[in-house]
Amino acid sequence: MEVEKERVTEGREDARSRRRRRWIICCAVGVGVLVAVVLLIVILAFTVFKAKRPVTTVNSVSLENLGISVDVLRLRVQLNLTLDLGITVENPNKVGFRYKNSSAQLNYRGQMVGEVPIPADKISAGERKPINLTLTLLADRLLSDSQVYSDVLSGELPLNTYTKISGKVLLMNIFRIHAVTTASCDLTLFVSSRTIGNQQCQYKTKL
Repeated sequence: MEVEKERVTEGREDARSRRRRRWIICCAVGVGVLVAVVLLIVILAFTVFKAKRPVTTVNSVSLENLGISVDVLRLRVQLNLTLDLGITVENPNKVGFRYKNSSAQLNYRGQMVGEVPIPADKISAGERKPINLTLTLLADRLLSDSQVYSDVLSGELPLNTYTKISGKVLLMNIFRIHAVTTASCDLTLFVSSRTIGNQQCQYKTKL
């Protein structure tokens, strides 16, 4: 009788041991699969889907409107100036690039004299998105600047356009990589001919 009890007890222990081993094996397999999936995602994120830098390029800057009123007695100039700015934002990534509300600025000798918003949007994978902007000079910003009078009389007005677009590249719906792309163009407005020239642009992108 005791022998049979011992056999039953041993059988139960063997069954528990087998179940425990199966549970351990299943857990090990599950952990292994999970680790493999994570490694695969990481490898893809840093190889095939590696984040690349979006680039903003200035395609054209043209003069739409120019009005000049010179007050010789007060040595002051009243300016009405509107520029058409054409840019392209390229997303070289294999996933979309979402950017938040951004802006383009018109600057005169380091002073912002005009600004236009760039509404938030998304650029698909590999897409080149053209954006047309209109920059209008805020005349009151220059009323107290004596250099404007001298520049207008010399016939050349130094200007700068600066565009900054900030957004995120979403990799594998897991990794969010912040990206900022900027385009800064120095140019000259030739007053007499009403043309834009001497344009020099610099492009930067940060991840």
